[in-house]
Order: sequence, then structure tokens, then C-alpha cells
Amino acid sequence: MDKKKYISIIASRLGHHEWQVENVIRLTEDGATIPFISRYRKEMTGSLDEVQITHIRGEYEKLVDLDKRREAVIRSIEEQDKMNPELLERLNAAVTIAELEDLYLPYRPKRKTRASVARDRGLEPLAEALMKQEIRDPVAEAEQYLNDEVKSADDAMQGARDIIAEWINEDEMARKKIRKLFSEDAVISSRLVKGKEEEGAKYRDYFEWDEMLARCPSHRLLAMRRGEEEGFLRISVMPDEKKAIELLNEIFVRADNESANQVLVAVKDSWKRLLGPSMETEFRNISKEKADEEAIKVFADNLRQLLLAPPLGEKRVLAIDPGYRTGCKIVCLDNQGKLLHNETIFPHPPQNQTAISVKKISSLVNSYKIEAIAIGNGTASRETEDLIKWIKFDRDIKVFVVSEAGASVYSASQVAREEFPDYDVTVRGAVSIGRRLMDPLAELVKIDPKSIGVGQYQHDVDQVKLQQSLDDVVESCVNAVGVEVNTASKHLLTYVSGLGPQLAANIIHFRDENGAFSSRQQLRKVKRMGDKAFEQCAGFLRISNADNPLDKSAVHPESYHIVEKMASDLGVNVEDIIKDEENISRIEIRKYVTDDVGLPTLEDILEELRKPGRDPRSEIKEFRFADVHSIEDLSEGMVVPGIVTNITRFGAFVDIGVKNDGLVHISNMAKGFVKDPGDVVKLHQHVKVKIIGVDIERNRIQLSLKDV
Repeated sequence: MDKKKYISIIASRLGHHEWQVENVIRLTEDGATIPFISRYRKEMTGSLDEVQITHIRGEYEKLVDLDKRREAVIRSIEEQDKMNPELLERLNAAVTIAELEDLYLPYRPKRKTRASVARDRGLEPLAEALMKQEIRDPVAEAEQYLNDEVKSADDAMQGARDIIAEWINEDEMARKKIRKLFSEDAVISSRLVKGKEEEGAKYRDYFEWDEMLARCPSHRLLAMRRGEEEGFLRISVMPDEKKAIELLNEIFVRADNESANQVLVAVKDSWKRLLGPSMETEFRNISKEKADEEAIKVFADNLRQLLLAPPLGEKRVLAIDPGYRTGCKIVCLDNQGKLLHNETIFPHPPQNQTAISVKKISSLVNSYKIEAIAIGNGTASRETEDLIKWIKFDRDIKVFVVSEAGASVYSASQVAREEFPDYDVTVRGAVSIGRRLMDPLAELVKIDPKSIGVGQYQHDVDQVKLQQSLDDVVESCVNAVGVEVNTASKHLLTYVSGLGPQLAANIIHFRDENGAFSSRQQLRKVKRMGDKAFEQCAGFLRISNADNPLDKSAVHPESYHIVEKMASDLGVNVEDIIKDEENISRIEIRKYVTDDVGLPTLEDILEELRKPGRDPRSEIKEFRFADVHSIEDLSEGMVVPGIVTNITRFGAFVDIGVKNDGLVHISNMAKGFVKDPGDVVKLHQHVKVKIIGVDIERNRIQLSLKDV
């Protein structure tokens, strides 16, 4: 299939113009990243956003994979010397894997089957005769095929039926009709494996479960599949058998005689032994793929919100990784996140050194001019928070509880060992908590996204697709915010458009050898920074102390001449139009439209001149839990504040300060119908929830956002 055909198919599937699809494919093949295309090539794509560009890339990759499979199929059939012009034309016209595989099925090299054994015994002519359904006495006909291996007429007819059953399974029309039946009527059924009641108790809801496959949500399907993989459940995906056999009979049974009766038997056998199981496997795979996509999307959406969480900014922070027996690890960080001091206090049981701990914290706050305190949300978090809020500081100190998810993974990683070779994992973990408060994005990029704890069945989905999606999200977030090149870590720079690990390391090396960058053009001196890499990364890198004020903005260097012309036409310097609404309002934007630069790019430039280097993230807010510390403190009807910690397709989990997060089921999110919990709440959103159920035995808390 040529590229024009690809473009036409993708444009039709996604509802875009062919020129948009063609340009996206050309740009991606030329090495352009999705953030770069979305931000700086709007004229070429018709202002498609990152999601639309990602979908085009995905569809293109699917078609490329389809073509690779098509080539293998054609080669296989040609090697068998069974290719003909009509078949080749149909193979080349196939636009889905299912369509291609249906055409290939009769030619697919087979292992020994009942049908192949029957053919070897010379029974194919009998099968052909029975299939015509004109013979009135099949037994007499079958007796003509007796030999050393076929002892009786019954044996002969059984072999002929085996061949017919295989033909039915390989028939393109039959597969299309049964595929349609599966897509509309298939039921997913889950049953308990006998004797596994106690071991598989957590899957109790699915011990006897039936549901239309088309309506089964991703989280439920993945839960059942996990139960099956762990050996507690048996899963089947099937439509009504009677309806399936009737469909097949309509296609293959064309008479009312003994031959037709043989075909009826073959139809039923084909359904039970070949076609039904084949389609069940196909639809199990299709449903798994759809569930994976849904779960990956949930994870990606949550990760985006987590990475774009409000930063505290460049403040001096005291961070605490709380604990009981081993104490609370304290670190003091300067406004760039540099570790200044660390020690351990023991304010909680069993040591109960409360007075000493209070004195130490007060001393550190004064000595290091601390402006905010970050407390990890793990063990002893609430007790530590209560302790801090009890202390009377001589200035306004903001206190924040910070998610520890993934901090232990970071503290034991190679990245952490490189940053803090002389400190143990507890110090590294506390530093990570403090830095997460200052800039969540810069710190979380150091951790494998799968370890951050905001996914839904992330270990059950396609790991390659998951990694691709999460990498796309991290890259998107890093480039949406922009990166200060003179303070960024290697890990943050790695995700900047066009860089990657090697160029990121080279930038750090250049910075160490030559001091801070003073202009974007200086980036060209970095080893291996070619024209293409510079084009991709330059607009996303910021240099706050640069002589050229545009180097601090998201205006791409390729557009500097446009801003300079705008300033010149106004009779002012470039500095005079930045953040100056009066001068910006005087710019006649249409004067600067060219064949290459259109209104979308020019409007982006003006917006950037108004707020150069604007951080798209919102401002951070302090939060206070209610005076509840354990699940025993809760009672139905209470209304308490909470923080949304995870969003799934079936609801949202909320931390209300009692160690166990509560669940707001999708049915309790709003008075009206809610299709997607993400439409109602966002990750880390501060909410008020009503307690509607407390199960102390199972540590489960049911919450509601309704009637609060």
C-alpha cells in the first residue's frame, strides 16, 4: 500500500484533511517531536493539537505494521504457488488485520489436523460431493471411499465432515457474519474455579458474573482477566450458540436431504471446535486491547495532572520523611533544591522526644531561613503534621503534605546514587519529598512513571504501549512548562523536544565546563547539537539571564526576526514590547503573514510577548485535614475535607487523613449521570466528601460528593 493510500485511510478514520495527515507524517518521519509540531508548525497541520497528532502517528504505525504482515502473507502464498491475480488484489485492498488474516486462513500452513488426515485418506472428493447436497444416499457414496485407513462408511463420512468443518471455519462470509454476531451479542462470563473460594476471595464479585462484552468497562474486564491468570476464575466470551449455528446454517445448508444433514452436523462441529474458539480468541484479544487503551488513557491523564501539579517555586524548604521507630528524617534545602543539612528526630512513639524535636525544628527553620515545610504522606504523616502546626514560628511558614508515591523507588535508584553518593536512602527520600513540593515536574521525571502510583491495572496492560504513552505524557508536560537550561537536571533535559539522554548530558557537561548559558545561540556549541536538534529544542529551553529577552520566552529563534520587525515598525526596541499591552495592541498582526508564517503562529507570538515564559501550572494552596486520624474516628454522615489521590474509570480515591483512602464511586460523584470521573474531579484537587459507608474489618471507606 503506498503512502497516499495510508493518508487517505487515516484522514477518513480520524476526520482530518489529507494535507494535515500528510504533513504530520512527513514531519514525524523527519524527526520532529509531537510537542514541536503542535507548538511551532500550526500552519502545516491546521493547528492540530498533541492528542490529534498522536492519533495520526498511531494510525500510521498500525498501517505500516499491517503492510509488513501483508508482505509476509503474500510471500507465503506465492511460495505455495497458490497466488492468483484476484486474490492478490483482495490482499492488497485489505485495510484491517482481521480482513487480511481471513483471506490468508485457507493458505496458512497447518499442523496436522483432522481435516488434513481426512484429505490424506482421499476423502476430499466425498466432502465436495456432500457439500453440494445433491446426493440422496450419502452412505452409498461413502462406501466408494473405503480403503485400509477408512474402514467403514461412517469413518468416511466423519472424515468428510472434518474437511467441511474446516471449510466453514475458513469461509470469509461465515467469519464476517460470526464476527458481527460477536461484536453485537457476545457475553463475557466469569465463573469460580472449583475449590478456590477462600484463596480467590478478593474476586468474589466475579464468582458468577455475566455481562454483554460490548458494555463491560475496562476495569472490570481487566479484573476478571487478572483473576483468570491467577487461577481463580474461568472466563469465556461467547454469543448465543443457537443464534450462531442458525447463522451458519443459513449460509451452508441449501437442501433438505441426507447430504444436507451431514452438513448440519459439520456446521455444529465447526462452530464448537474451530470457528467459535477462533472468534472467542479474537474477541478476547480485541476486548483486552480496548481495555488496555482505556486503562493506559486513565494512567496517562492522571500522570499529566500529577506532573503539572502546582509548584511552590524557588523557596527554602524543610522536608520531613516521617516515621515512628526509625524517627523522622529531616532535610533543609535552599531555593534551588540543594541539600544544606540533614538529621533525624524522634518525636513519636516509642522514643517520644517531642520537646527536643520541637526545639530542633524551630532552630532549623531559623538557621536556614525556611519558608515552607513539606511532610511526606506515609507512616506517621498526620502525627508529624499535628506536631508542626503546634509549633509557634516567628514568621509565616506554609505547611504542605506531599505524596511519597515512588519516593522509595527514586531513593534506591542509580539517579539518586549519582546525585547523593554520600547519603543513605532515607536522606534521598526526604530530599525528593522537598523537591516535589518546589517543582513536582522536575522531580518526578527522575522516577519511572509506572512507580508513581496513579494507574489502573498498569501491570496488566500492554507494557510497550503503556511506556510509549507515559513517555509521550512526560515529554508533553516538560515542553508545555519549558525548562530553564542553566538549572535543569540531566533527567529533565532528557525529555526536552529533540534532546534525549546524550544531548542532555552534553548540555550539562558544557554548562560545567563553560558556566551558565547566556543565549540560546550558545547551545549550538554543545557537542552533537546539530541544526535539527537545535530547531526542535530551542523554543522549549529558557535562559532567564540572557541578554536577548526573547531567550526567556517560548518564542522560537526562527521567529525572532518577526518580533524584531514588529518592534522596528513601532519604532521601539524588542524589550519595549514585552509585557507592554499598549505597544502589543498597536501591532497589526496581518502585516506579518507570509507563505510560511500564518495567523496561528503570529497569535502565539503575541500571547508570549504578553506573558513571556508563562508557567501554565496553577498556584499551590495549603490544605488542612479534619480532626480525624483513623478509620475508627469516622461515622456515616460526616463531611470532611480530602485530597483526590487517584482517578479510575469507576470513581476516585480520596485521602481524608486516616491512612486508608476512601472511594467515591462514579455513582456518587454527582446528582446526574457521570460518564467519566475525570470530568468531575482532578488529581490532587481539594474536595469535601460525605462519609456514606465505613467497613473497619475490610478497611474500606465509601464517600460521596453529592449533597455535600
